[in-house]
Amino acid sequence: MKMTFRWFGEGQDSISLDQIRQIPGMDGIVTSFIDIPVGEVWPLERLTALRRRVEERGLSMEVIESFNVHEDIKLGLPSRDQYIDKYRAALRNLGAAGIKVLCYNFMPVFDWTRSDLAKALPDGSTALAYEQDKVEGVDPAKLAGEIEENSAGFELPGWEPERLKALAGLFEAYKSVDAEKLWKNLEYFLKAVIPVAEEAGVKMAIHPDDPPWPIFGLPRIITGEKSLERLLKIVDSPYNGLTLCSGSLGANPANDIPALIRKFGAMGRIHFAHVRNVKIHSPHNFNEAAHLSREGSLDLYEIMKAYHEVGYEGYIRPDHGRMIWGEKGRPGYGLYDRALGVAYLNGLWEAIDKDARGGR
Repeated sequence: MKMTFRWFGEGQDSISLDQIRQIPGMDGIVTSFIDIPVGEVWPLERLTALRRRVEERGLSMEVIESFNVHEDIKLGLPSRDQYIDKYRAALRNLGAAGIKVLCYNFMPVFDWTRSDLAKALPDGSTALAYEQDKVEGVDPAKLAGEIEENSAGFELPGWEPERLKALAGLFEAYKSVDAEKLWKNLEYFLKAVIPVAEEAGVKMAIHPDDPPWPIFGLPRIITGEKSLERLLKIVDSPYNGLTLCSGSLGANPANDIPALIRKFGAMGRIHFAHVRNVKIHSPHNFNEAAHLSREGSLDLYEIMKAYHEVGYEGYIRPDHGRMIWGEKGRPGYGLYDRALGVAYLNGLWEAIDKDARGGR
């Protein structure tokens, strides 16, 4: 298991590489170039320069996240081929820069969606939260302004500004795209890019939809066991794999996260693990919680045990954290609570590993 930490880059993140490397047990960072518009090729020179800076701090940079798929690809427009060509060019650059895993998603219009970016919890901390009634009451065409108003001055990962400015047109375009059409567009994309990913040595790892159900009338298709199976069968290659996010899938209690890990981990198709906890209050209503099992609805011990049982040697990171101790920062991506998450996950792993070896 390689412990990593999400970092948004110099000038984009209030957290420094020096702070990250001081977290015990930290192997590397997961990063992205959120300033480059979606659909454009990430330059090899910039990738290699950033990797050198990261390695100078004693950290690795082998996972890229939020290299998003252009909306024209998801919509299946004639222009998708030009964006697929750019995606393939980017894969070649990623491979040449030593990147091993690329985390992406296929969510229409919206990336991860919450009704509250700073819900007050009983202990005085704040966390991301989702309440279905609040989401249903929002005019999605006006959502861009609400996101900007509540994002603490940061650009949210996965939410490209150019996409948010075109919400009305995107909703109109998606009227002809149902779930099956979206599956067909995903299939077209995967069959075009996975052969290049194999050549480049970059494992594609799709992130599940967050939350894992339709929102604003838009289809969401990567939501649970059956859809993960279907995704992997589209191109039966070890380079067509998963980012298994416990918090995204776990927001639906029908998803047994340890069972999913044992199933897909045994197949060698989990390339990246996002581990976090959520507190489910009722169907389609939850808030994110501290990683500690008793703070939420997920059993983090059983989740880490499942990874250990399948011999997981891939990349893992603590996912969204609360804001604690007066910290101000990017919603879900403060330093303190995620650092506590690293310590908790590493502690669980050490205990599980020693127990498996008879206490040695």
